[in-house]
Amino acid sequence: MTAEVYETVIGLEVHAQLLTKTKLFSADETCFGADPNTQISPVTLGYPGTLPVLNKEAVRMAVKMGLACHSEIEFRNYFARKNYFYPDLPKGYQISQHTTPICKGGYVNISMPDGEKQIQLNRIHLEEDAGKSIHDMDDDFTCLDFNRAGVPLIEIVTEPCLNSPEEAVSFLTNLRRILRYLAVCDGNMEEGSMRCDANVSIRKKGNSALGTKVEIKNLNSIRNVKRAIDFEVNRMSELAEKNETIVQQTRSFDAVNGITFSLRSKEEANDYRYFPDPDLPPFEVTPVLLRDIEASIPALPEELISRYMEKYKLSRYDAEVITDDKETADYFETLISLTTSYKAAANWLLGPVKSFLNENNISISSFPIEPAGMASLIALVENGHVHFSTASSRIFPELVAGIARDPLEIATRLNLIQTGDEAQILEWVKQVMDKMPDKVLEYKKGKKGLLGLFVGEVKKISKGQADPQLTNQLLIQKLEK
Repeated sequence: MTAEVYETVIGLEVHAQLLTKTKLFSADETCFGADPNTQISPVTLGYPGTLPVLNKEAVRMAVKMGLACHSEIEFRNYFARKNYFYPDLPKGYQISQHTTPICKGGYVNISMPDGEKQIQLNRIHLEEDAGKSIHDMDDDFTCLDFNRAGVPLIEIVTEPCLNSPEEAVSFLTNLRRILRYLAVCDGNMEEGSMRCDANVSIRKKGNSALGTKVEIKNLNSIRNVKRAIDFEVNRMSELAEKNETIVQQTRSFDAVNGITFSLRSKEEANDYRYFPDPDLPPFEVTPVLLRDIEASIPALPEELISRYMEKYKLSRYDAEVITDDKETADYFETLISLTTSYKAAANWLLGPVKSFLNENNISISSFPIEPAGMASLIALVENGHVHFSTASSRIFPELVAGIARDPLEIATRLNLIQTGDEAQILEWVKQVMDKMPDKVLEYKKGKKGLLGLFVGEVKKISKGQADPQLTNQLLIQKLEK
């Protein structure tokens, strides 16, 4: 009933920590996991008389993300002070962008079961992070760690154009993939380098006006984004069904119990008292800088998926899995430059290689077989010298163990090379048929399913050296006589 009456409207605000070595306005380092308050300085702590200096690399990364998301780049920019008080905000204000976000508009494509959809962006802007309040370290005090204060962020703000938790999941998954391909952010939500706030509202189907929104803050995993939105949509729908008021507020998500709870009534933009930061001059993105950044953008997943499907005839699923992370896509790119067996390359990568990586809990950057070695292994199978099952069960383990580097040498040493010698295979076929005359008789009487038994026996006698395809043909010829 609720799903038939109400439509969900979602807007997301994603904070992505930029992979710069230093903070947005100081030379303090940004390494995750450092001891509390060891990556601070008078600038980070907002001491009187200190002046911020803009990190140029952070600007480059913000522009790069904007270009990847089809945004319009603002050439003339300035920073504003966003005033609010938190114990972990040393200056009492946050330096952010307000009137002139560095990237305007844009979109990110998502793929859903009912088709493709463009998720429209409102803006991408630069800002500094706040510190961290720790409430469970001391019974009597809140502990403050300012290491994170001043760390550069981009905030990616969508329009309220997502209509389900599943669309939110797809958007965040694609967005994180783009961030990682660009080496702009590592996308590690568990470490807080990517955080998401979800603005959720409902309205009766057919209405164009937005309903009262609730903001769910600091969701730290894509799974929790879905869980939080699901809970909030159900909560708001129940209130609407009872004709109770939905209050605009900021809420948090309790991941243990799977519920949201109120933090405070929602601030309006004018509560922040924005004004241009007097200590930071406006900065420009020049056409030369823009061209330089544009030239540094690699092929992104959307482009690679289309190419893999159209040029290499891979399925969308295979293409999406291969492009899920840049390291795997880079490995595949090198591999297909060494072989024309594109589908076989994808099958090896998504089969034995992926299983090995999962079993050993490593990424493909630590995979012991170079693309050239995999290309040689694929060639052995595709040229009919070794069956795939033999290659994956006998040769592949020796390659990953580092016992040898050359697949052909391994196959020769282990006597695994298949023969296409018709006379030799006929001899093996004859041995098998002589060994099982009763089964031959059953086959001739119509029990055609026994063919697999004969093939298996030839494989045993030949120790895997008989070419399976030729074996099949010769067995049929002999058995049909």
